[in-house]
Amino acid sequence: MLEQQLHGRFTGCFTRRFMRRLVCGIFGSSFAMLAALPVFAENAPHPVSLEAAMSAPVTGVINDDDRFMALRDAAIHDDAKAAQMHASQLTQYPIPSYVDYYVLRTRIRSASAAEMQSFFKKYEGSAIADRLRNDWLLVLGYRGDWTNFDQQLPLYVVNDDHQVKCYALLSKALKQQRVAIEARSLITSPKQYGDGCYQLIGTLYEQGQFTDADLWAQMRIAAESSAMPLAKRLGKMLNIPEKRLVEAMDKPNNLLKKAPANDRLSRELFLMALGRAAKQDPDKSVAALQKFGDKLNANDKAQAWANIALPASQKLQAEALTYWKRADAAHLSIEAYQWRARMALREGDWKMVKTAIASMPIALKNQPAWIYWHGRALQQEGKKEEAQNVFASISDQMHFYGQLALEERGQKIGVPALVKPVSPEELAPIAQNPNLQRALKFYAMNLRFEGTREWNWALRSMSERELIVAAEFARQNALLDRMVNTSDKTKSDIDIHQRFPTPFNDSMYKATQAVGVDMAWVYGLIRQESRFATAAKSHVGASGLMQVMPKTAKWVAKKIGLSDYVPHQVNDVETNLALGTNYLNMVLTDLGGSQALASAAYNAGPGRPRAWRSTLTRPVEGAIFAETIPFSETRDYVKNVLSNATYYAAIFEKKPQSLKARLGTVIPKGMSADEPEYQ
Repeated sequence: MLEQQLHGRFTGCFTRRFMRRLVCGIFGSSFAMLAALPVFAENAPHPVSLEAAMSAPVTGVINDDDRFMALRDAAIHDDAKAAQMHASQLTQYPIPSYVDYYVLRTRIRSASAAEMQSFFKKYEGSAIADRLRNDWLLVLGYRGDWTNFDQQLPLYVVNDDHQVKCYALLSKALKQQRVAIEARSLITSPKQYGDGCYQLIGTLYEQGQFTDADLWAQMRIAAESSAMPLAKRLGKMLNIPEKRLVEAMDKPNNLLKKAPANDRLSRELFLMALGRAAKQDPDKSVAALQKFGDKLNANDKAQAWANIALPASQKLQAEALTYWKRADAAHLSIEAYQWRARMALREGDWKMVKTAIASMPIALKNQPAWIYWHGRALQQEGKKEEAQNVFASISDQMHFYGQLALEERGQKIGVPALVKPVSPEELAPIAQNPNLQRALKFYAMNLRFEGTREWNWALRSMSERELIVAAEFARQNALLDRMVNTSDKTKSDIDIHQRFPTPFNDSMYKATQAVGVDMAWVYGLIRQESRFATAAKSHVGASGLMQVMPKTAKWVAKKIGLSDYVPHQVNDVETNLALGTNYLNMVLTDLGGSQALASAAYNAGPGRPRAWRSTLTRPVEGAIFAETIPFSETRDYVKNVLSNATYYAAIFEKKPQSLKARLGTVIPKGMSADEPEYQ
C-alpha cells in the first residue's frame, strides 16, 4: 500500500502536466493548471531515455544534464541500483542536493533515521529538504513511528500534504487527544484520502470520537463522489454486507423498487440509492421517495431530499430549489452547501440565498464568493448599509468577486498607480538568489515541477517590493508565467503590467482586428489558458497561446481558408492566434454576443453552454450564470477570463471598466436543429 502511494505520488508529480499542488507538494499558491506547462528554452538539452543512459559508457559519452535526467528517471521507477550508478558520475553536478535526494528517495522505505537526519542537516532550509521531509513523514505515518513523526512535523515548512495532516491528527488521537472537530473539517473530499485519512477515520471510530453518524456522513460523501474504496472501508466498520453496499452504489434503482425496511441500515442504503439514481434521473428518485416516503422519519426525509437535490442542481433542474427547501435538517457536504445557494441564485430566491450562506461552515462562508453573494442578499433585503460593509471587506481584492463588490460600492475597475521601476541595484541580489538560480537551471531542462518548487521556495520570505523585483527577474528570463504568478502575490504594491502583460502585441492586434473580436478579452483568455507560454501543451493535447485543440485547429483552418495548414503550425504565434481568435469569434456569434457564454464554450465546448442556457427559467445576470456553471473548471475559467479581460480593457482604454457590463445578461433560449456544430 505505502509503496503504491509513494510511487504513484512521486511519478505522478513528474508525468502529469496538470497535477495540483495538493498532490505534488509544490509550495505556494494553488498550483494552477497552467503553471505546470513546460517552458522550452532555446538551448535546453534533450533528455535521453533511461535505457539510453544505462547503455552509454560510464565515461562521459552523455553530458551531465543527460545523466541527471537518467538519475531522475531511475528515482521515478524506484531503481536504486541505477540511481546510485548515475549519481556516482555526478559528483561535480551544480545541484548536488537533488542528486542526493533522488538517490535517497529510491531507498526511503529502508533508510535509517540517521541517514535522513544527515540529509536534512546537510541541506537545512532548502526546498528539497522540505520535499524529502514530506516524503519521510508519509513513511513514518504509515509505519506508525510517531516518535520520529512528531519530531519532524514541526520542521515541515510547506505543510500542504493532506495525508500528512491526517497522520498528524492520528498521532494526536493515539495520545488520547480530542481531534474529532478538526478531523471533520479535514476529511471532506474522498479524492484526497489515502492511508492516513482512512486510519484516522477508523481510529476515531474505535475511540468513540466518531459515532455511527460520522461514518454515515462519510458514506454519503463517498456515494456523492462515487468513491467506492472509501465506501467499502466504511461498510466494513458499519458491518454492511458488501453485496448490499455495492448494489446501493452501482445498481441503485434495484433498491428503489420497494420500500426500505425499518432498520437503520436499510433506510441509509435507500437514501444512498436515491442520490446515486438521481445522478442519472432525478425524477425517478423523486417518484420513489414520494412512493415510499411514509416509511422514513422526518430527518431521513430531509436527507433524502438533499441527496436528490444535489444531482438535480448539477443538472440545473429548476425543481432542485424545491427539493432543497425540503432538506432543511439534512447533513450536507461542502459541495451541497454551495449548490443549495447556487440554485437559489439561479431562481432569484434571495431569502434562500441568505439562509443557505448562513448555514455554511465558517471557512466556506468566509470565501470571497459567498461574502459577495451574502452582501447581495442583504442588499435585496433592504439592508444597504450592512451590505456595503460586506462589499467593502473584499472590494480591494483583485479578483472576480472583489471587482463585483467594488461595482456594488458605486465604483468601476481601474488601473492601480504605477509602481517605481525596478533598478539594477534591486535586481542584483535577486538574480543571485540560489533558489532562483536552481529554478532557472530546471526550467532550461524542462523540469517544470522542480523549477516551480525552487522558485516558490525563494518567494517565501520576500517583501512586496522584492516580489516585484523577482517578477521582473522572471520577465527578463522569458518566464512570463512566473512573472504573473509572482507579481500576483503582492497585496498593496501592484504592478499592473507585470500581472497583465501584453506580449506579442502586434500579432494580437492583427489577429483581433481581422475578426473584430475584443483584444482585451483575448488577452484575458490567454492569461488564463497558457500564461503566454507559446509552446504550452495540455494533457488533452491543446496547444499554444490560445490552447487550441487539434481537431478544432484543423476545422477552423479549413473554415478560414488556411489550405496549407499542418498540425505543427499550431504553436506558431500568428497561426495560433488566427485559429484561436476565429474560433472564439464563431462561438461568440453563435451564442448571441455573450462573452460569458462564449468563454464557457471555449473551455467546455459550445454545446454545453447552450444546454445550460436552455435550462434557465428567466433572464439572469452574467455573474449568476457563471456562478451556476455545473463544471467547476469551467466555472472558475469563465470568472477568471472575464476578470482578466476587465483589467486589460482598463489598461488599453485608460479608463475604469465594468465587469458587470462585460458579463451582461444571459437570456433563456431553446435549442434548435439548425444551430452549427463545432468540433
